[in-house]
Formats: sequence, structure tokens, C-alpha cells
Amino acid sequence: MDIVLGLQWGDEGKGKFIDLISEDYHMTARFNGGANAGHSIERNGKRITLKSLPSGIFMKGVQNVIGTGTVLDPVSLRKEILNLKQFDETVDPENNLMISKKAHLVLPTHRLLDCFMEDNPDYTTIGTTRNGIAQAYSNKILRQNLRVGDIDSPDFQNRVEQILERDYRLLAGGDMVLPLLEEISSEFFEAVDFLKKFTRTETELVLNTALSEGKKILAEGSQAAMLDIDQGTYPYVTSSSTTAAGACVGLGVSPKKVGEIFGIAKAYCTRVGNGMFPTEIFDNLGEEIRQKGNEFGSNTGRPRRIGWLDLPALRYAIMITGTTQVILTKADVLSGMESVAVCTHYELEDGNMTRTSGMLPENARPVLKQMKGWEGDITAIQDSSNLPEELKAFLSFLNDELGVPITYLSTGPGRDEILKLNNK
Repeated sequence: MDIVLGLQWGDEGKGKFIDLISEDYHMTARFNGGANAGHSIERNGKRITLKSLPSGIFMKGVQNVIGTGTVLDPVSLRKEILNLKQFDETVDPENNLMISKKAHLVLPTHRLLDCFMEDNPDYTTIGTTRNGIAQAYSNKILRQNLRVGDIDSPDFQNRVEQILERDYRLLAGGDMVLPLLEEISSEFFEAVDFLKKFTRTETELVLNTALSEGKKILAEGSQAAMLDIDQGTYPYVTSSSTTAAGACVGLGVSPKKVGEIFGIAKAYCTRVGNGMFPTEIFDNLGEEIRQKGNEFGSNTGRPRRIGWLDLPALRYAIMITGTTQVILTKADVLSGMESVAVCTHYELEDGNMTRTSGMLPENARPVLKQMKGWEGDITAIQDSSNLPEELKAFLSFLNDELGVPITYLSTGPGRDEILKLNNK
């Protein structure tokens, strides 16, 4: 089993890379997160954002799995699948998608509770997508939630209604304007009926059987390493494990069966929401990169914060994920700049330096190395030997600093705008 992960704060271009290589696999499997993720894919000149569906959903003959470590919102999934069929009528999720019975459900009041906590000064505000992800995961840990396999239970509707009524009593104590309980309940149960069209099974058995038969599986992570619930920049993180270890837990596959770990990183950094971001660019250059790179949330549309490439954080992410190959994206966005900067290390308050860190201390000073920029449109380049010399120097520097080979370079948003490099 190979794994694809983000190495920064998400939005690195995982969906595009997975879409590119998934045809080489028998199965693609999503192992964490929910509809808070947004993997954008360009196909036939059109762009679509996948939220809960694995990025291999377009590949003929590829089985797609929503694994146990995810949280599934039936309402969101129904909308996503219906939109997918409008985008490409040849897709067939009824036959090439299976869902873990052990995946936890996102209930309608989870979204409302998410909004309530984000807007209430009594709680830490971190800038969530307001999709109820943390509430579903927290109820999972509290052992109070329902799972996909429960939808076939005769008392499922009663159990859901009991939870919704309990949550409404809690929410009614605040100043929040609530939708009618009957409306959100009806929408939820309609989506659950739609969900029954799809195969629901113990996906860990399916995956391990496939591996024992010599089939290739690509595990797909949402969000990214620096948003990991345990190892990321807490509390400004997601609610699940985003690392390779999380893939094993979220899919029920032994670490002994993991092969390549592809780590995706941009040539610069972005993040959405609050949290530490030492290399953030605050002047007009940041806005220029944001517009040129279309750095707006694929799920929410929120403008992303922009920063220079952060090597201490990237080294840390590579370390905790066990990345074996790095895929670098968005190099084309930096084309035409006189110089580009890279943070090589942090200078701490006590005068010491650190080259690797997952804490990103707010009082640390990022030490930037200025490198000569590259000119020209690199999107049409088909051979890495034809890349600008300045970009080659940039890649060579990163290879030396990271200790892990950069094996692919994305040169544009299109599916075919990616180069395989001879670094492995």
C-alpha cells in the first residue's frame, strides 16, 4: 500500500497527483477527515472539488474506498455524488465506491454545534470549515456517536432523533438562530436512504484481502501533516490523524504493508484559518501570489494566507510521516519573480537556532535565504532538462536540505502539467 499525504497545512495539490497516478492502482482509499477536505481536480478543461470521495473515482476499473477513519456526512455526500454525475456522466460510484460500516456519521446538529462554538467567545476560535467534523470526532471518542453500519438497525431513526433533540436543547440556550428540527431531520434521512445505494462493508477486510492477492492500493489523506491532531500546530489543527500512521489506523492495514509515502508540498506555503505561520507574507506580494495561484479554499472559498516555503516545518513533516518521495507543486506561480525566499531555520529568543520544528514558536524569527527567481512559462515544458537553470538550482537546494528526493514537479493546474524528475 502506498500513501499520498500533504506536508504543509493542506491545499498542496494532492487531488491532482492522486488523479494522475491512481490508474496504476487497483484501489484508492480515503483514510481520514470528512467534508471539510477539498481536493480539486482538473479534467477536460473543467474543475471539480471532491470532498469525501477518493480522488480515484474517475478511473475505470479502480475501486474506491471511504475508510473507517473518516467521518461521513450523508447530506454532503449525496450532493457531492449528484454534482459529480453532472460533471462527468460516465462515473459510476454505485459500482466503484464502498464505504466502511465503521466510519462515523456527521449528524445535522454537528454542523450547528460547530458554528455555535466558532461564534461563541467562550470557546477557542480556530477558523473551522463549519462542517461539524470536530463534533463528530469528539462524539466518536466519547462513544456517543452513530456509524454507517447503524443505518440498517431498526432503531436507527429513533436514535438519531434522540441525539438531534438533545443537541437542540443545548443549542436553544444560546442566541443562535436555528433551522426547524423537522427540516434538517427530513433532509438527513432522505440522504441516508440515498446512501443505502452504495456498498457498505468491513472495508479493512476488503483492503487486506486485496493486498494478499498482490493488488496495489493507494491510500489518500485529507488535510496535511501540520494539521495532524497530535503532531500538528495545535490547537489550530484538524480532528484526525493525517500522517502515514493515521493511514494504517484509518484503513486497518498494518504498517508492514506500507510501501512508498508520497509527500506533497507547494513551492511556497499557505494555510487557512488561524494559527502559527512564521513565514507569512503581509505585503502586496502575498496578494499577488494569492491571485496568481488562485489561493482560495476549494471548499469554502476563503482566501488562504500566503508565506514563503518553510523548511523547518517541512523537514518535521517529512520526519513524522516517513515520506519517501516529495512532489513539489505550484512552482509555476513563482515564475517571473526576481527572487524567491526560503526559510532555512528559525532563530529563537535565546539566540539558538533550530532547523526542524513542529511547534513553530510565535516569537521565533524565520531566517530567509533569497534565491534567484526564474523567468518564463514552465507549464508547457515536457522534459525536466529544459527547466530554467534558476529553477533547477532551487530544486537542487531543496533536495540537499530535505534529504528526500523530489520526484515530481507540478508546472501548472492541468492534469498533464507535471514532470517526473530523475531524482530517485
